Amino acid sequence: MTVVVTGSTGNVGRALVPALTARGVQVTAVSRRAVPGGLPDGARHVRADLGEAESLRGALRGADALFVLLAGEMLIGGERAETLLGVAEEEGVRRVVLLSSQITATRPEAVSHRRLREFEEAVRGSGSSEWTILRPGGFASNAFAWAESVRAERRVFAPYGDVALPVVDPVDIAEVAAVVLREEGHAGEIYELTGPAAVTPREQAAVLAGLLGEEVAFTELSRDAALARMAQFVPAEVIGGTLDILGLPLPAEQVVSPDVEKVLGRPAAPFSAWAARSLPAFR
Repeated sequence: MTVVVTGSTGNVGRALVPALTARGVQVTAVSRRAVPGGLPDGARHVRADLGEAESLRGALRGADALFVLLAGEMLIGGERAETLLGVAEEEGVRRVVLLSSQITATRPEAVSHRRLREFEEAVRGSGSSEWTILRPGGFASNAFAWAESVRAERRVFAPYGDVALPVVDPVDIAEVAAVVLREEGHAGEIYELTGPAAVTPREQAAVLAGLLGEEVAFTELSRDAALARMAQFVPAEVIGGTLDILGLPLPAEQVVSPDVEKVLGRPAAPFSAWAARSLPAFR
């Protein structure tokens, strides 16, 4: 079996590629830049742009499955979803797995996630015989935004310090994706992926403090201050919707989903597991 993984250098893609190759899958890892640290045996790298469907044609030729991950400017514009899926269909891809977002269901009018809704609609209406949509909540890895301030002054700066959300470990997303890309029985399914419990930013800071063995102070940011910080690494069109969820989550966005355990046969990993694995970034 051959799987094409777009976004192979991101938090999910970096975990998905080895998760597939470890199970004997041939992987074509696609990104616009070189893969840091190389690739595991059983994977090859192709430089291509998800925003230019024709650039992916060679990577898709002969592949069985395609993992679609939108990031950066692809979240706010780019080539039509139908164009990309049309190329995949022409090259014989029979299975498409889309990494979307919980917001497409909970906030269907959110401008920040319009492109993901477009891709969901295109995937469901495509000629692909099999599709699966993954809708994760907030990523535990968003805490990487605190790494510099934790290293420099043992302090976390974040808005809405006492609002809890069940953030999900990107490795769990990758493991779920690896299963649905390889195995039968997931066609037409939409899985919501969360962590096992809701946790506040203040509690996340406390987890980091415990792992570091040092106090980590917490400074709560105003919405405007948070917007300014996020603008350094998040497309402007996406920030408003993200802050709305962080500050005023809907009940559905605070619910723990059973879908990670349903697919993997084990509970979702807690924030503490992600933090322990990622601790070098905060030292």
